[in-house]
Amino acid sequence: MSRRILVVDDEILICKMVSRWLEGDGYESDIAGSAGEALQLLKEKRYDLLISDINMPQVTGIELLQKVKELYPEVAVIMATAVDQRDTAIHALLLGAYAYIIKPFHKNEFLINVVNALERRRLTIESKRHREILEEEVRERTADIRNREEEIALHLISAAGHRDEETGEHIKRLGLYSVAIAEALGWDQERIDYIRVAAPMHDVGKIGIPDKILQKPGKLSSDEYEIIKGHTTIGGDILGGTTIPLLQMAKDIALFHHEKWDGTGYPQGLRGEDIPQAARIVAIADVYDALSHDRIYRKAYSEPDVLSIIGEKKGSHFDPAVFECFRAILPEMGNILEEYTDAQGQAGQGLVKI
Repeated sequence: MSRRILVVDDEILICKMVSRWLEGDGYESDIAGSAGEALQLLKEKRYDLLISDINMPQVTGIELLQKVKELYPEVAVIMATAVDQRDTAIHALLLGAYAYIIKPFHKNEFLINVVNALERRRLTIESKRHREILEEEVRERTADIRNREEEIALHLISAAGHRDEETGEHIKRLGLYSVAIAEALGWDQERIDYIRVAAPMHDVGKIGIPDKILQKPGKLSSDEYEIIKGHTTIGGDILGGTTIPLLQMAKDIALFHHEKWDGTGYPQGLRGEDIPQAARIVAIADVYDALSHDRIYRKAYSEPDVLSIIGEKKGSHFDPAVFECFRAILPEMGNILEEYTDAQGQAGQGLVKI
């Protein structure tokens, strides 16, 4: 396909001369007597190269260069002038011009500059497209790895679910609640994707708790409660020792989601921002879901009561900033709760003590 070149100069005789040279060398060319006329032609046709005089009335060649680089970044540009000024040449090159040539033109030198500019443009476009292909391949590989990680995580959640009364809908809700809060906190998309899968693994450590305690229908004794609290460290051990970011977040959540802002939680008594933020998010999401559903020993609380109960623990149990985000998106939390309601309307026994 023939290369199309636009020549811009307020001296039309120069435009016509250059156009003849270009066409004689096998290029298609158009001419424009001003920057405004050039911009109109650029709207109407595709050009590979723009050759523009610098000193033109109204809109200068430098201003045209800036506009072309903004609107048509793949168009190569050669600047031309009758005045050999080093500062102007450097400025034009810094703005993206491929070459700077001085009038009066010498035909062979002029055409060599044209060939060089078009070849540089070709290599630049080819490199950009190659980079885009590589980036797409990386994205696809990353997505494949993430899908595999997610599949492993979901199997792990499923295995733990066979030991507990927590339902599949509860697991879905917890991931979606955590995503909603993380978005409100301004997390980046990658970490949001992680917490959607990591949050449901918060109680994976219950797989190591004896059935007689985990599935006890009545109230736990103090000794039994101490044993079941161990699900946090068990979960941390199961999910620890990895360099996979998703599982690292899952480990933090499993180990620390029962820590409290004031340092009175377990298993390590962490305080404030020493508690990983992902665990602070899941802590409030888990309690919200538990209070919003029937338990073996009580009926579900209304939304105003849930907000009041959780709000009373702001600054003691819950991170104040996370609570404020939670309160701001309460309608969204309610939509998730309504859409993913268990058929029996119950949550498992759990460990909600607030």
